[in-house]
Amino acid sequence: MNPSCPFCQLPPERILAADGPCVAFRDGFPVSAGHTLVIPRRHVASFRDLTPDEWAAALRLARKLAADLQAADPAITGFNFGANDGETAGQSVFHCHLHLIPRRAGDHPAPRGGIRAVIPGRADYPPPSASETSDLPPPR
Repeated sequence: MNPSCPFCQLPPERILAADGPCVAFRDGFPVSAGHTLVIPRRHVASFRDLTPDEWAAALRLARKLAADLQAADPAITGFNFGANDGETAGQSVFHCHLHLIPRRAGDHPAPRGGIRAVIPGRADYPPPSASETSDLPPPR
């Protein structure tokens, strides 16, 4: 526990779900309706410091919450899921937290490239040519 960390001081009524060493709650500054954070109970700054048990619990929570969000709102057709790890990556609360951001058709005029848009001008990239994809396994 870090007494100056807002996530370590999270009021119990904000917790939506828990799985062993991890909890989930709605983001206080949501990017979209349903934007949820998954955190370890243990205070660590980076996802690189998570134990295998914390990773497994975080992923179980994210999968469950994504299913719950889609069941409650069929307009949700995708998710962005990830972390800002370190100040240069935009992390502002230094307690590891994974963002689960629901996406809906039309919520962005050009969503292609997704998280690549964190660096301006990098989201738009040309579709791969046939020669670039010939060595890739077929999609599942």
